[in-house]
Amino acid sequence: MFHTIVHRRGFLKAAAVAGAALSAAPATLATPSYAAPSTLSPRDRRLFAIAHDQLERLGSAIPMRDVVAIVDYGHHSAKERLHFLSFEMNKVRSFRVTHGQGSDPDHDGWLKSYSNANGSLATSRGAYRTGEVYEGKYGTSFRLDGLDPTNSNARPRAIVGHAADYARASHVERHGKLGRSFGCFAMDPADFGHAINLLPEGRLLLADSFGVNASGDLATLLPGGLRPLMPDKAYGRERMLPGVY
Repeated sequence: MFHTIVHRRGFLKAAAVAGAALSAAPATLATPSYAAPSTLSPRDRRLFAIAHDQLERLGSAIPMRDVVAIVDYGHHSAKERLHFLSFEMNKVRSFRVTHGQGSDPDHDGWLKSYSNANGSLATSRGAYRTGEVYEGKYGTSFRLDGLDPTNSNARPRAIVGHAADYARASHVERHGKLGRSFGCFAMDPADFGHAINLLPEGRLLLADSFGVNASGDLATLLPGGLRPLMPDKAYGRERMLPGVY
């Protein structure tokens, strides 16, 4: 499943089949383990550790635990900063993804702030549970439910995952960065099949400014003074950084 790609016309069918197969098997809330250090790069091991901690924190709010998506907004939009982590295969696949206009008013490709406010056009940080697939303005898309105080308005704000032309690789080649969304997680249409296939309803998508580098360390300096809101499970209990929530 981690390698499956479908064309745009097959998104709904593939999602329905995957959802049926998953619902037929009993869901387990056991937090999956990840590979030994020798089988993962330092960066990927840190990503798996973050995902593991968040699954533990969220408990029954995330019923399906085979694949986790982490969006690391500590990197420029030209970089592959959306990571799909397969606990079953101990592998990571990475892609580009946009951030919101309100989080990057200078449009320089760096996310500098977050917001959970209606009308902010900004990205919200925190844990999301993937929801149902539907057909919308940008074609096949999937809804998201925010699970933290910092992204609790995701559904009323219509923050979703979708494909968009301004997220294409050609946009980066031309402008050196992706375009900006209204807060949604937009991907290149050529890549969006991965999101539909790998994140059927009930899985975790985590968005924050980790800035995980090749050595597995977190960035020490990011635009806007951002750091992970809670790198160790405790989203929602305190706010370490400025931002509009």
